[in-house]
Amino acid sequence: MLLDTKLPVGYILTRMWPDIIRVLVISLSFQLLKYFLGDYLPEIPLQLPTILGSLISLLLAFNLNQSYDRWWEARKLWGAIVNDSRMLVLQILHFVPDDLLRSPTLGLPLHAFAYRQMAWCYSLGQSLRGQDALAGLDKFLSEQDLAYLGKHSNKPVGILALHTAHTKELYQQEVINAFQQVQIDNTIVRYTEAMGGAERIKNTVFPASYRQLIYLLIYLFLVTLSLGLVETIGLWEIPVLMTIAVAFLLLERTARYLQDPFNDKPTDTPMTAVARTIEINLRQLLEENEGDIPAPMVSGSFYLM
Repeated sequence: MLLDTKLPVGYILTRMWPDIIRVLVISLSFQLLKYFLGDYLPEIPLQLPTILGSLISLLLAFNLNQSYDRWWEARKLWGAIVNDSRMLVLQILHFVPDDLLRSPTLGLPLHAFAYRQMAWCYSLGQSLRGQDALAGLDKFLSEQDLAYLGKHSNKPVGILALHTAHTKELYQQEVINAFQQVQIDNTIVRYTEAMGGAERIKNTVFPASYRQLIYLLIYLFLVTLSLGLVETIGLWEIPVLMTIAVAFLLLERTARYLQDPFNDKPTDTPMTAVARTIEINLRQLLEENEGDIPAPMVSGSFYLM
């Protein structure tokens, strides 16, 4: 996620230089054509690029709006995960009798639920980014749990299955009553809904034809604008066209990056940082030593992962 700091110019230019070079070639080409074949160039009224520019502006506005909606929905889903992660451990603290919270015969309910939830948050983030969903989970889960998760293609679903099985076991042993079981199950259901929402965003992409249409229209607009300006302002056409081109292309690129909030880029949802916050909160609820609680993630750059 981008932070409220100055965005490096180099970060923008390194991703836009191919387009900038193309626009510069277009601009210089029409300058040369004007010099050598000025009498044969068609006269392009500026009303034509104006109409094209207005059309592209509407398309870009729609694209940016839809892209931001996807990004914001992803952030809201992870905000809900933070709240429900805290609630799950608070429910175990409240529902399970104090003398049984850390009972080995019951599978260490407080410790087990808290650590599984930490593992689920990290696993979900890694899965959405296309990374190894089991990486780093050995410090939260037992070898038996890891072996069980190895059978699942969707690791976060497997972790929720462990949550559900443990809840059922506590109910069968009459540690919690039916109402308390329902409350814990409802929390787990919300995890499933949040995970499903994130996976829906990840797996539903903008049609490639729509993105290509906008890209094609931008270049058509720049070509007509270059032809129109080269006859009216001469060499000033080059900086004017470059400035307008950078603005349009930057908006298109911003929309493209926001369309996938789980793409492991600076513009994505800071799932690792959110998971770290959850880990800190849950470890504090477990009353662990300060030395065992990790520090919040900070970024020395302009974004947070």
